[in-house]
Amino acid sequence: MQILLVLAHPLPESFAASVARTAREALEGSGHVVDLLDLYAEDFDPRLSEADRRTYFDTPYDTSAVADIVARLQSADGLILVFPQWWFNFPAILKGFFDRIFAPGVAFTHDAAGGRIVPRLTNIRLLYALTTTGSPWWLVHLYMGNPVRRLLKRGIANFCSKKLVFRMLSLHDMDRATEARRKAHLERVRKALAAI
Repeated sequence: MQILLVLAHPLPESFAASVARTAREALEGSGHVVDLLDLYAEDFDPRLSEADRRTYFDTPYDTSAVADIVARLQSADGLILVFPQWWFNFPAILKGFFDRIFAPGVAFTHDAAGGRIVPRLTNIRLLYALTTTGSPWWLVHLYMGNPVRRLLKRGIANFCSKKLVFRMLSLHDMDRATEARRKAHLERVRKALAAI
């Protein structure tokens, strides 16, 4: 399987980078081909420009400025996102990745009859989110309603590719996580991805 592994953290020594390395090793160890897209290292510009927005509903929508990344997504069978949750949301660079790459004609088309979204990323058979949050489990799930999971599963996954396998592995209370908890989370990631 061809996997696009997207890392969204500015620090190369971050725990997220360790998660991405663990994920890559586990996937490659199982025979998968991994394409690592480190959004910061590749200097991805997350901003949707004025011209991008003005032509968003043009057919075809012009994705030439991000054609390389679009091609990488379209050639993948699976998408794995590695990122921290900041303010119960995606880092801005990952949100910009969705805004610019998951564009009309790439991730979806609009149904001309009713304006509904028609999925186009039918090549993506699995979407995993490997994430951390500084908040404890109860705050993310009970108080906030796990917004990142809802956005990924109900929004991005369902609107872009039907019948994919979705899974989210999170390390909660990251700011107080011991070394033992971090290692246990990396092992959980390794086992989950080795089983794909």
